[in-house]
Amino acid sequence: MYQGDIERMQHNVEQSRPSSAGGAQDSIITVGQEEQVEQPQLERKKRKLASKFRLVDISRNLLLAYQSLGVVYGDLSTSPLYVYKSIFMGKLQDYQTPEIIFGAFSLIFWTITLIPLLKYVLIVLNADDNGEGGTFALYSLLCRHAKFSLLTNQQAADEELSAYKYGFAGQSTSCSALKRFLEKHRKSRTIVLIVVLLGACMVIGDGILTPALSVISAMSGIKAAAEHLSHGEVLVLSCLILVGLFALQHSGTHRVGFLFAPIVIIWLISIFGFGLYNIIFWNPKIVYALSPNYIIKFFRETGKHGWISLGGVLLSVAGTEAMFADLGHFTSCSMRIAFSFLVYPCLVVQYMGQAAFLSKNLASIPNSFYNSIPDSVYWPVFVIATLASVVGSQSIITATFSIVKQLNALGCFPRVKIVHTSKHVKGQIYIPEINWILMILTLSVAIGFQDTILIGNAYGLACMTSMFITTFLITLVMVFVWQRNIILATCFLLFFWFIEGVYLSSAFIKIPQGGWVSLVLAFVFLTVMFVWHYGTRKKYNFDLHNKVPLKWLLGMGPSLGIVRVPGIGLVYSELVTGVPSIFSHFLTNLPAFHSVLVFLCVKSVPVPYVSPEERFLIGRICPRPYRMYRCIVRYGYKDIQRDDGDFEDLLIQSIAEFIQMEAVEPQLSSSESPSLDGRMAVISKKIVQSTSTLIVSEDFGMRDSIQSSKSLTLQSLRSAYADENPQIRRRRVRFQLPENPGMDPAVKDELQDLIRAKEAGVAYIMGHSYVKARRSSSFLKKFVVDIGYSFLRKNCRGPAVVLNIPQISLIEVGMIYHV
Repeated sequence: MYQGDIERMQHNVEQSRPSSAGGAQDSIITVGQEEQVEQPQLERKKRKLASKFRLVDISRNLLLAYQSLGVVYGDLSTSPLYVYKSIFMGKLQDYQTPEIIFGAFSLIFWTITLIPLLKYVLIVLNADDNGEGGTFALYSLLCRHAKFSLLTNQQAADEELSAYKYGFAGQSTSCSALKRFLEKHRKSRTIVLIVVLLGACMVIGDGILTPALSVISAMSGIKAAAEHLSHGEVLVLSCLILVGLFALQHSGTHRVGFLFAPIVIIWLISIFGFGLYNIIFWNPKIVYALSPNYIIKFFRETGKHGWISLGGVLLSVAGTEAMFADLGHFTSCSMRIAFSFLVYPCLVVQYMGQAAFLSKNLASIPNSFYNSIPDSVYWPVFVIATLASVVGSQSIITATFSIVKQLNALGCFPRVKIVHTSKHVKGQIYIPEINWILMILTLSVAIGFQDTILIGNAYGLACMTSMFITTFLITLVMVFVWQRNIILATCFLLFFWFIEGVYLSSAFIKIPQGGWVSLVLAFVFLTVMFVWHYGTRKKYNFDLHNKVPLKWLLGMGPSLGIVRVPGIGLVYSELVTGVPSIFSHFLTNLPAFHSVLVFLCVKSVPVPYVSPEERFLIGRICPRPYRMYRCIVRYGYKDIQRDDGDFEDLLIQSIAEFIQMEAVEPQLSSSESPSLDGRMAVISKKIVQSTSTLIVSEDFGMRDSIQSSKSLTLQSLRSAYADENPQIRRRRVRFQLPENPGMDPAVKDELQDLIRAKEAGVAYIMGHSYVKARRSSSFLKKFVVDIGYSFLRKNCRGPAVVLNIPQISLIEVGMIYHV
């Protein structure tokens, strides 16, 4: 983030050097050593600036590493509560010997080393999309570099975005055949999208299962110490803690991270200390189990039963996917610092210490963690473990919010309310609907199973499936984005697929023992995503094939055959070209329309963020006398659409700037081809603010706006609102044309019409659509569209709410889509 600032400052210093030298050249004759004195000063200034920003960067990464402990690593850190118990359940109870204990620890150690450390910390965290992580970040990279996208309303202008070409540059011929095959066959791209959605569903499933597993595992300690408590009472306490956890989410990742990070640090230091104590006191020879030879001995002794027990071993890395999914909340450097220097060594020492204790106390396996804790510190550790288990659930809940936001932006999830909880970090969000749905489903799982073994089976299956999919997508990124050799990428795929495939096969064996929950949750969420994506795409295709012919508009003349009243009409549409059918529907039902029309398309592009300077695309529809324009507003899949209150003013200024640019650059005009849309121009916010196309004046207050309304009813409503809210001061912007005798009269008239229309008011026109399947459609299609898609549309946020459209200025046009 700060490297660019350093480079720019260094560049400025370099640029200032010739002028300094030139200015001193005449004085060298008299001064002599001035040049030699000036050069070291410049060098010291450069080093001072570089060191300053380097220190700021280091301190920022350390602060984010601290916060990540409370958000990302809680789940991984609390896994020692239940891993050994899960491994030695079932048939492996007959193999409880010191040698098998050593083998189990060796499996845990190499699993933690190969998957979280080698795969994620060293490789996967490099596959960020402009700082964002998760399966959709990988899919976004692939869509931009290999044209895998199935998204609607994409256009060539999107490829000019500065964030679009993020990744390693270069061309490789080794993957060209594979790239052409995937781009040519739509079914292959559909399969890639389904795989991505399945990975997203598994992450959401983790968000349901993790809190139940972590909290119930921690609360098992109170039952062991307080035997008078019944199982039902412990379950009630667990449910109360879960409700409190989800109730805290509205505070945001920033506050939760600062609140929870000290708990995780104390927890990690505690388990490190207890692990070291158990190693020294019980069995120092456990260090020999770091050798993979003990893994061979483990499988030689246990055979098939050892393979089935791998479902318990994989729980030691459950939560690893949150490292990548939560990357947008932090940085890859901060993630690496936190895991490599604190989380990894503490976990290894704790698992080693538990194994050393169990090798001498085989009967303690069912409650291995709490039995390995000295009695004198039992209750303090129990409190810390309970708090840490709550923190452990935070990482995957945060990741779930991020995944749902990306799904929503890319048209694969119903519209939900997204709250941005930090002014400084863009990726930190809270989604109320998802939060309460997760809470209800988590409580249902906790009450329904009441057993960590069954929940762990479902959790392990979801985690390993998500990792398996990430490995596949990372391989595609290596080939198509990083331009690595396809043989090297294949070796990566086969190596990690072999490891993860062994664990995944073990998890599938346990589908009847609770694993089916992950599959059911994934199926439900995948069905919701498919239905929403299918219905949205059918609706878009209907608009695309039923556009209003421009020849029809041109034939009616600039008046469009109706009365053009003062004002600006913003017609919302998903189309990036042409006029939507809803416009003709409006013209045939109303006798008048606004003097200035702007067809507005708010769309998402496959990049995480779009800078404000690149957000607006402005163009013209029909010749100049029609006063019809097109505006495309582009957002990234991680952007938050805020209600800043200046959208209308910025839009007017952008259109005015386009009118001025069009007069200077005739190639933007559509006059030569009046039957087509004009070319689009990117209108930068900085250009709008720095140019003088319009003179902008501001004033605050509501009284002027109250008196300006011609409606007595509206005047009374606004006056009452002002009296009830005296602290509200409304910002009003007025536009004027500067004195410019050389301005083209046609341009001047158009700008004056735009200003008069703005003064008359702005109306937002949006379709209130009903999507129905055609009568000739199959039963399945009718069920999906008429029941599934209609249900989701009725029970999600309306488009006007999501787009922050003021209800007092909204006009909705009813229309039925037969798809």
